[in-house]
Amino acid sequence: MGQELIARAGRATSLWSMQALLDAPELVRAVHDDYFAAGAEVATTNSYSVLPDRLAAHGIPDQLAPLTHRACTLAAQSRDAHGTGRVAGALGPLGFSYQPDKAPPPDQAAEAYAPLARIQAEYVDLHILETMSSVDQARGGLMGTSVTDLPTWLAVTVDDTDGTRLRSGEPLSDLLPLLAEFAPAALLINCSTPEAVSQALAALPDLPCPFGAYANGFTEITDDFSAIGATVDLLTARRDLDPAAYAHFARGWATNGATLIGGCCEVGPAHIARLADTFGKPRAAQ
Repeated sequence: MGQELIARAGRATSLWSMQALLDAPELVRAVHDDYFAAGAEVATTNSYSVLPDRLAAHGIPDQLAPLTHRACTLAAQSRDAHGTGRVAGALGPLGFSYQPDKAPPPDQAAEAYAPLARIQAEYVDLHILETMSSVDQARGGLMGTSVTDLPTWLAVTVDDTDGTRLRSGEPLSDLLPLLAEFAPAALLINCSTPEAVSQALAALPDLPCPFGAYANGFTEITDDFSAIGATVDLLTARRDLDPAAYAHFARGWATNGATLIGGCCEVGPAHIARLADTFGKPRAAQ
């Protein structure tokens, strides 16, 4: 969603995908519609960066609830217009993406996530905690979404050079006690290179829940992309990850048992259409 919005708007700002919620909500709706038309079965709300610390840093903390409502409404309207599918309410990492050392302790994180989860529950079919980079970061998110009765998908991001470890350096197996305690409805590997995702899925221990993957299309996460206010034009899109190449990786993920497969940053509707064709999912008539 975020990178697709930037591609269509032609600019990147420090608000990232949140900028469109403020300036051009119709663009957010159009992106949701295009993904559903391409064959997507789940729309993720454009709320990844709608978080108290990010809004406070930009001087708009009072927009937290209104923007959460707006993001959820747009996704739900697109789902309803499409006539099928589900909406996943996105909750991104506090502190900043890929920076688990900047995240608050789990108890504080849960206090920040819980009000957002309650708002999401008015619209969405499930919550999705995205790009969690450490066990503690995942714990805070799961504590926060536990205030509703909706299922939660936990999506964690792994080291791009060692997919067997979270970006914190913790092995993936360290997630097992958390999965046993909170019983999320699914575990996903997200926002890492497809190669690292493949490595992660091959290394997963036996899990008590379904699992899946959605990779990003960046060449790498640079060191200067490390704090609120950084713009995504610091990151470079790969040129070798067209829809066919992405589908090749996805087939490998399915072979390893993944049953939930999608796309993260730089994976557009054309990639999803190829996945739908690859896995025999029907697409909307054009």
